[in-house]
Amino acid sequence: MPGPLAGLKVVELAGLAPAPFATTVLADLGADVVRVDRAKVGFDVLSFPHDPLSRTRKWIGVDTKAPAGRDIVLRLIEDADVLIEGFRPGVTERLGIGPDECLRRNPRLVYGRITGWGQDGPLAQAAGHDINYIGLAGALEPIGRAGERPVPPLNLLGDFGGGGLLLAMGVLAALVERSASGRGQVVDASMVDGAALLTAGLHGLRNIGMWQQGRGANMLDGGAPFYDTYETSDGKYVAVGAIEERFWGDLLTVLDIDASEVAGRLDPRQWPAVRDRLAAVLRTRTRDEWAQRAAGTDACLTPVLDPEEAAGHPHNVARGTFVELDGHRQPAPAPKFGRTPPDTPDAPHEPRSDTNGVLLALGYSAEDIDELRADGVIA
Repeated sequence: MPGPLAGLKVVELAGLAPAPFATTVLADLGADVVRVDRAKVGFDVLSFPHDPLSRTRKWIGVDTKAPAGRDIVLRLIEDADVLIEGFRPGVTERLGIGPDECLRRNPRLVYGRITGWGQDGPLAQAAGHDINYIGLAGALEPIGRAGERPVPPLNLLGDFGGGGLLLAMGVLAALVERSASGRGQVVDASMVDGAALLTAGLHGLRNIGMWQQGRGANMLDGGAPFYDTYETSDGKYVAVGAIEERFWGDLLTVLDIDASEVAGRLDPRQWPAVRDRLAAVLRTRTRDEWAQRAAGTDACLTPVLDPEEAAGHPHNVARGTFVELDGHRQPAPAPKFGRTPPDTPDAPHEPRSDTNGVLLALGYSAEDIDELRADGVIA
């Protein structure tokens, strides 16, 4: 597949959310990916039909607990640039495919690991999910309405932003370093570390005294009336982000509100009254009517769209922000490249359906493959 990462070879050990997302980012940009899944066919919580986190890669089934299965993985990484895994610390070491074994076989390999807590530390072996990791990172507590409990932002901050995307960035950084040193290395990405990194701007605001209140009482957490969502007459919502004075002026023009009615907007003591006035006006029209009135202005008023609506918005259509694979809509690769644009992703293959082809390319004979399958080593 063309793209800025064309020619890069990646081995992915099948896992959940952050690891396949990191691999999808690499695959979308042109990397050649082989996913190593379990050999046993049956109910599989790691994949489902039309999953964007399974697109654009070959897919094989291997019993990595079997010595012959371990050998298949080691043969795969001999010619690979990157390995991605998302197991708890020590799992791949017990399987005989940990960093030491793989880097002995291929010293140029970048061994990318993603966990919740990291490879070391008191919690390294503890169970957890996105909500636990972002809670410990200080990224969950600020999200929510004043006087109410914190609200999980789906699993976007831990699994995807602070997890998979951070791992992909770390892998690419290690590849850049390898171009000078000629040596691979281990990339230890943790969702706690990544979610904490995502709060860098929040820490900056705190350091200068601009984030002193509790949850839901600050400028960017829905506390300020000029940075919040509002219900419209049809029960839908618009997003208002008119922080700067000139954008605020445009917003008031769109809403037909006199500035004297909402004076003191930068004074937190006046925020409830300002919010009430905005809310009352915004409830008089539908979401799309307000969006139309704000079009062509700098009012920073936009519709809050659900995922299906987002794919059909004219701006996203013009940018090609979403694609359809086998009739199923999903996000397109990003970012965009001027000279080496990637292709449209390939639809997900059937689970483990590339096992024969990949093993033949590794040098296994048809007889070898039949024997491995008879022994339950491969799908």
